[in-house]
Amino acid sequence: MPFAIYILGLAVFAQGTSEFMLSGLVPDIADELNVSVSAAGALTSAFAAGMIVGAPLMAVLSLRWPRRRALLVFLVAFMLVHVVGAVTTTFSVLLVTRVLGALANAGFLAVGLAAATAMVAPNAKGRATSILLGGITLACVAGVPAGAVLGQAFGWRAAFWAVALISLPAVFAVLRSVPDTVQATGDLDEARPRARRELRALRGPRLLVVLLLAALVNAATFCTFTYLTPLVVNVSGFSERWVPAVLALFGLGSFAGVTIGGRLSDTRPMRVLIPGGIALLAGWALFTAVAGSPTAVFLLVFVQGALSFAVGSTLIAQVLYAATQAPSLGGSFATAALNVGAAVGPAVGGLTIAAGLGYRSPLWVSALLVAAALVAAGLAQVTRRLRGTPGEETSASRTTV
Repeated sequence: MPFAIYILGLAVFAQGTSEFMLSGLVPDIADELNVSVSAAGALTSAFAAGMIVGAPLMAVLSLRWPRRRALLVFLVAFMLVHVVGAVTTTFSVLLVTRVLGALANAGFLAVGLAAATAMVAPNAKGRATSILLGGITLACVAGVPAGAVLGQAFGWRAAFWAVALISLPAVFAVLRSVPDTVQATGDLDEARPRARRELRALRGPRLLVVLLLAALVNAATFCTFTYLTPLVVNVSGFSERWVPAVLALFGLGSFAGVTIGGRLSDTRPMRVLIPGGIALLAGWALFTAVAGSPTAVFLLVFVQGALSFAVGSTLIAQVLYAATQAPSLGGSFATAALNVGAAVGPAVGGLTIAAGLGYRSPLWVSALLVAAALVAAGLAQVTRRLRGTPGEETSASRTTV
């Protein structure tokens, strides 16, 4: 793998820390800014919503730019909005900074995925993708627990300052390491028709199915992860000082899962997707039943993190394979799918908590979302067979969705 791809993973680490760190800060933000826990949880949904809109929008707007320039613009903007978020005293301003930060994050990840996959062989998209997504999982391992520790010691604003500071070396690293010769489209007259052609690729039925599956699986992941802190404190009986360790354990599982997904998604994706999806559903159902047992929760946090990211990262790699007619915007499709799930999951989980169903309720929602993904995959397979459509084959593997 080119070294520049690992640099992109470093920047994604900073951005992933920002996206996920609220899972350890929601109660403190709610207390200081005088909003409910479910309202503070909406900050995660707002970030995800910004990424849904921002992924295709920013990717299209940056088509004329060399990719290094686009990456730098998005990364600097991301850093600056976190400075504003660290100093605001108003929840509405904080909400706006989350949306703006998400737009910058979406643009960076969309262009970064396109740049990374352009730097490797056509049958290595899964490995390149896993390195970038590995930055997100490392954020869960190190960045999110560190943010929780900073929040407990110095207040939630310290975590926002930390994200801004760790973004700074990533700016210089991208400037020095990402090749400026890897470009998208030249001038505006060429960019517009190419953008239209690539956006039309979204109509492909196989791509639409894989995008739906990725969104559902990620919704399940974020539904529980967003409310993991109140779950383990109020239901499982952990003290607050254990929260960083629990978050880190989820991150370790996520890193293991994305590593496994990266190794198999180019050659044997169905060996991850079918047994992994079934195990993921069983795991969320079991988690719901044993949420009151600290020992069982400690184990399941790791297992569910691993399964969620193994299945999720494999689906994202399949999005990139299915979007071969959209080499510049395929990454934006993948980013949007991830964040449709990241918006829907916490929103539905927050509704169940606000309805008085308790902190276990997001676990049930996660199980139902994975069940919906399995049903959708099965229906897509049956429909394809009834129509007599032959399975599509990528350069590296055959998929059945």
